[in-house]
Amino acid sequence: MTTPIPIPAGTRPPTFASSTPPSSVWDRITTWASENKAVVYTIAGVAVVVTGAGVVYYLNDAPATSVRDTPKKSSKKEKRRKKEEEKKQPDLEKGPPARTEPKPAAVETVDELPEVDETTVGNLSEAERKEYAAKLKAAGNTAYGAKDYDKAIILYGKAIICKPDPIFYSNRAACYNAQGEFEKVIEDTTAAINLDNEYVKALNRRANAYEALDKYSEALLDFTASCIIDSFRNESSAQAVERLLKKVAEAKGKAILETKDKKLPSASFVTNYLQSFRARPAPEGLDEKSEVFDMSGVGQLKLGLRSVEKKTGDGYEQAAAAFEKALELGELGEHEAFAYNMRGTFKYLRGDNVEALEDLSKSIELQPSLTQSYIKRASMHLELGNKDEAANDFEKAMEQNSEDPDIYYHRAQLHFILGEFPDAAKDYQKSIDLDGEFIFSHIQLGVTQYKMGSIASSMATFRRCIKNFSQVPDVYNYYGELLLDQQKYQEAIEKFDTAVEMEKQTKPLGMNVLPLINKALALFQWKQDFAEAEKLCQKALIIDPECDIAVATMAQLLLQQGKVTEALTYFERAAELSRTEGEIVNALSYAEATRTQLEVQEKYPQLANRLQGMSGGMAPMR
Repeated sequence: MTTPIPIPAGTRPPTFASSTPPSSVWDRITTWASENKAVVYTIAGVAVVVTGAGVVYYLNDAPATSVRDTPKKSSKKEKRRKKEEEKKQPDLEKGPPARTEPKPAAVETVDELPEVDETTVGNLSEAERKEYAAKLKAAGNTAYGAKDYDKAIILYGKAIICKPDPIFYSNRAACYNAQGEFEKVIEDTTAAINLDNEYVKALNRRANAYEALDKYSEALLDFTASCIIDSFRNESSAQAVERLLKKVAEAKGKAILETKDKKLPSASFVTNYLQSFRARPAPEGLDEKSEVFDMSGVGQLKLGLRSVEKKTGDGYEQAAAAFEKALELGELGEHEAFAYNMRGTFKYLRGDNVEALEDLSKSIELQPSLTQSYIKRASMHLELGNKDEAANDFEKAMEQNSEDPDIYYHRAQLHFILGEFPDAAKDYQKSIDLDGEFIFSHIQLGVTQYKMGSIASSMATFRRCIKNFSQVPDVYNYYGELLLDQQKYQEAIEKFDTAVEMEKQTKPLGMNVLPLINKALALFQWKQDFAEAEKLCQKALIIDPECDIAVATMAQLLLQQGKVTEALTYFERAAELSRTEGEIVNALSYAEATRTQLEVQEKYPQLANRLQGMSGGMAPMR
């Protein structure tokens, strides 16, 4: 069977958390996969799970079997049997044998072994060659077991002269592997694979050699082919695929970061981050509504604030430039701390965390009472993995103003991300108690209740939200997500439609496209309506071309239809749109998994047919 495209309902906070915004699709996918242990996407029956460590392949046995089912653990007796089998045959790796080999001939002494070389082998009959090869191979196994690798290499070489068998090449490769001669390992395993292109042990051995030489893409290709041939029964090979996907993605991710232009993410991303803070009047003296602003520092600050109000990509770019210019011009007086706060905010959104931290620290130094600077700095600390420093910043903010509801809201986000749901619920409620007019505290509380398993309380919270905030589209969008998670498709789609119409009316230029994408997911999961789902994603991309969620969802939809090449293009685009190194690596992991599947099917066309047979066809999603 196939499985739902990720970005399911209620998996992450609906508004941007202090650190990792949930609209970052890779963050949402990773969290969902690690919690549910379900597949993220399927390629001709091969499921891929993304965890915090990377992507893992699993076999989707048959349409009636859920990939959520885990294989039964081997009995102790079975494990002992496997270990004994491994001891008997030195060329076997851990796991079940992939080939049936002839029983070893009786091992003879060195003096009794036949002498053969390139010149004399032609004088032997076919039967004699076969007999000599078996004896030489058996003697080679003995030498290998005694760790006399030089001798074993000679014996396997003579066996190859008698009979170019893939097993002999693979065994000699094992000797070279023990000696660390990985180029020779690759040479011999390639010879073995040329004779038998489904020789799993040779593929795995060559993959290990490639990895030892830092040729990660080549190693990934071999391990993936091995997994498919072995029907995904070898856990070590599956783990190797996960490890190598991460290595390949990290290497490519670093290269991308070195040349990547720092630019703002999608307008939806920026809007959702900014609206995770309560709307407050501009500082006194910066609230001018004019369309013309002078080229002074204060004038540029005013221009930046005015541009932010547009909630469009161009508006945000203009705002970022204006805040930068304001600090260059200087003479900001009492507004200097605010200017550093805003420039730091947009540097953070560009992914410049180090420079953003410097700006926010300067803002705090100039005006410690500006609690928002502590909150934003905390979010950056958390994104960099410094949760203790993030918590410390929240404490410092509370020392300045313990009645600031934004402190509790964003600290709740920290608790939510760390899985500390009771603490998150407590802080969301405190934020509501201090200011009940901020809709996202209510939404987040409902999501947190849902995550804690209090479904009835969560639904009641959202019903109250709809009653008290009937004109806010976000309420309908995220309530729809929870309904979708419960497979109440019709109700969910109605909520998404309401959110879309409200977005059109209230924010025609900068509308949030998430309701469109969520509706696409609902239609796909409910009716497998690929055409309409794609149409909605394309509409979202017309409105917000930089929306990473829309791009990744398109990739998933295409992949589910077997349009692997097209899906790859979208995964690569998602990597381009990613802000941070972690997001880029996750996006590239998907791209590399997809690319590798294409390469395997091109190099081993017979495996493409086997995969189709394994999948049993496309079954309805659950």
